[in-house]
Amino acid sequence: MTAPLEAASASPMPAGVTDPNYKPLPGRLGNLTVMQLHALEKLKKELIAEGIFEEERMDDALLLRFLRARKFDVAKAKEMLISAEKWRKELGVDDIEYAVVVINAFKADRAVHYRSFDFKELEEVNKYYPQYYHKMDKDGRPVYIERLGQLDMDALYKATTQDRLLKRLVQEYEKFRVHRIPACSKAVGHPVETSCTILDLKNVTLSNFVKVKDYVMQAASIGQNRYPECMGKFYIINAPWTFSSIWFVIKPWLDEVTAAKVDIIGTNYKNTLLKQIPAENLPKEFGGACDCPGGCSLSDAGPWNT
Repeated sequence: MTAPLEAASASPMPAGVTDPNYKPLPGRLGNLTVMQLHALEKLKKELIAEGIFEEERMDDALLLRFLRARKFDVAKAKEMLISAEKWRKELGVDDIEYAVVVINAFKADRAVHYRSFDFKELEEVNKYYPQYYHKMDKDGRPVYIERLGQLDMDALYKATTQDRLLKRLVQEYEKFRVHRIPACSKAVGHPVETSCTILDLKNVTLSNFVKVKDYVMQAASIGQNRYPECMGKFYIINAPWTFSSIWFVIKPWLDEVTAAKVDIIGTNYKNTLLKQIPAENLPKEFGGACDCPGGCSLSDAGPWNT
């Protein structure tokens, strides 16, 4: 019996793809239905007509993020995007400077300069709340690691403030958008649009979480409302028995699509992580083989630094 043919995409494959095995997920360039392509064109046309569209930043891939986040409802996607644009202006996100050297399909050739916000306390903060990107998973996603279990609130807020932590988070999202993702895409030969996150809860207590809850909630809101569709894989490891109470607080703040991507694991996480992340890319403390000089958390190792 002949296998059914796959439906042809209404949009062409993105330029610059060199991976012959690349098959875009639904709702991405190269795998759009006619309805989805019409939604993309309609959203862009309306943004241009209303003077909101910014050609340099609002490429089709970004517009599709907002459309997927709102199930291709153009009105809701536009509302979400306009809200994000208002937030960017209020926070001064566009003051984070970067200079474009060459624009290509993956936008991987850029000289990026982050001048408006200098997080000088990074090394000190890293001692009490490590948050960092480190190499790629097997699908080319940048791996993001957050060690909530090492949190020392008293020491952390002597080194920085919640406001500065949130500004650093936004800066990292901007680096992710204009620097890390394009570099990963170029490295693997196909578009990479999401990250692979490891959230380590070793030694986390309910009382510790309550202290950092406001920051975590604001960070989650920024991620899903201002930078939608950036989460590819999300592993919560070393989850204590009390985590059910913590998850009860967090989950209502997440949309259904985001919550469904979360994989909660206890202490036997090594094999699960190694199925997704090459051993040479996974730090030793998580069962991998990587041991960067000076520590993985401060190395910023990845194709964005090669």
